[in-house]
Amino acid sequence: METRSDNPPNGRAPGGDATKKLGKKMEKVGQTAETVWERTRDSVSDIGTSLDIKGRVHRNPYGTVAAAIGIGYVLGGGLFTPLTSRIVRFGVRIGLRLAVLPLLKQEMAELIETIEDEDGKSKGQGTKANVKRTRGDEP
Repeated sequence: METRSDNPPNGRAPGGDATKKLGKKMEKVGQTAETVWERTRDSVSDIGTSLDIKGRVHRNPYGTVAAAIGIGYVLGGGLFTPLTSRIVRFGVRIGLRLAVLPLLKQEMAELIETIEDEDGKSKGQGTKANVKRTRGDEP
C-alpha cells in the first residue's frame, strides 16, 4: 500500500505543527512542576522553622530518634501487625498492674482496718487507738 504525501496514514500532516504543540505542553508541565516544587520546599521550610526541629534534636536527641522510629513504623504499615498487637497487649497488662495494684492494696488495707475496728468493738475496746495500743503499734 502506498501513501501519498497529501494524505498521511495517521490523518495528520507531516511537519512541526504537532511537535510545536507537544513542546508547548511539555514546557507548561515543566513550569507547573517547578512551581509545585518551590511551594513544597517553602512549606517544608516553614514547618521546620515552626517546629524547631534542629533545636529539638539538639536538646533531646534520643527522644527525637525514638519519635522518628515510631513515625516510620506507623507510616511503614507496622500499626496493624502481630508485633504491634503483642506490644499493645503487654503494655496494657503492665499498665493495669501498675494502676490496679495500688488500688487493691489500698482497698485491702481499708478492709483490714474495718475488720480490726469491728473486732475491737466486739471485745469492748472501742476505738482504733485502743486496738493499736493492744497490738503494741503506738504507746
